[in-house]
Amino acid sequence: MAYKVGIVGATGAVGQEILALLASRNFPVAELRPLASARSAGKKLSFGGKEWTIAEAKPEAFDDLDFAIFSAGGDISRALAPEAAKRGCIVIDNSSAFRMQADVPLVVPEINGDALKKHNNIIANPNCSTAISLMAMAPLHKEFGLIRFFASTYQAVSGTGAAAMQELQDQLHQWAEGKEITKSVYPHQIAFNLIPQVDSFDASGYTKEELKMVNEGRKILNHPKLKVSTTCVRVPVLRAHSIAISAEFEKPVSVERAREVIAAFPGAEVIDNPANKEYPMPWFQSGKEKCAAGRIRKDDAFDNGLSLWVVGDQLWKGAALNAIQIAEELHKMGTLKRKAK
Repeated sequence: MAYKVGIVGATGAVGQEILALLASRNFPVAELRPLASARSAGKKLSFGGKEWTIAEAKPEAFDDLDFAIFSAGGDISRALAPEAAKRGCIVIDNSSAFRMQADVPLVVPEINGDALKKHNNIIANPNCSTAISLMAMAPLHKEFGLIRFFASTYQAVSGTGAAAMQELQDQLHQWAEGKEITKSVYPHQIAFNLIPQVDSFDASGYTKEELKMVNEGRKILNHPKLKVSTTCVRVPVLRAHSIAISAEFEKPVSVERAREVIAAFPGAEVIDNPANKEYPMPWFQSGKEKCAAGRIRKDDAFDNGLSLWVVGDQLWKGAALNAIQIAEELHKMGTLKRKAK
């Protein structure tokens, strides 16, 4: 069975990754409908050896689609995803718009794929840092019983989009040429700098990005008592997020067993040989499907504690790849076809 597929935000950084992954994974696409803003409508893009015309993303564009992946931001998702769902189109949404709604499954297929058995035509993709962290924390939780964790993220500029990637590269060139460094995407220079703010602050002093780790983690792991404290930092790296995690568990932990359960978990791998300077790094995890864990060690601040370092390509597992894996799971279940009005 092949599908009529919509990509909302097809011209953006994540949209381009979705198209590339659909092709490389041989996903059965009968018809592609790239959707974007009115200013991009009428332009062409290539996929599957054909040229496809970009259409404006508006409600009627979803009338005969089986499913659509949304990667155009929360405002577009809130405006158009319910319209698409009403028309029988299954929505896989990369924004934060619907993640915490009780009737919307928030899914990482390797962790809670069973949640896909019940939905109202809208399925949410988790935040990128949450998804990458949980690829290591989920198997550890199953083995040892997770109580809490502290996380510091080192988030690549591609998490902000193509314009942020260009800004970093432009600033590096400006510095090398002795020119004045200009900025427009971030409030501060990102080249040779760290910005301890990802998203806006709320009254608690945490940013929205930081609060996603606890709220989304609880929902995905079905662990309402999970405690999480996160500091999110934007770093001058083009691609792939890194997260330093210190976690406390109910049961006594073993470094050797931790390595075993992470290595056995689908979509995860262990790179952990410090003696040979082998550990996960964003340069090497970019463009890889698996998230990698390393620097796994006992955490002396907890009685049953582990510290570890997790790295994953946030454009893939944090967005495009996870969305496609959701579609693949629905395809296996035989429930990806659109519902008639």
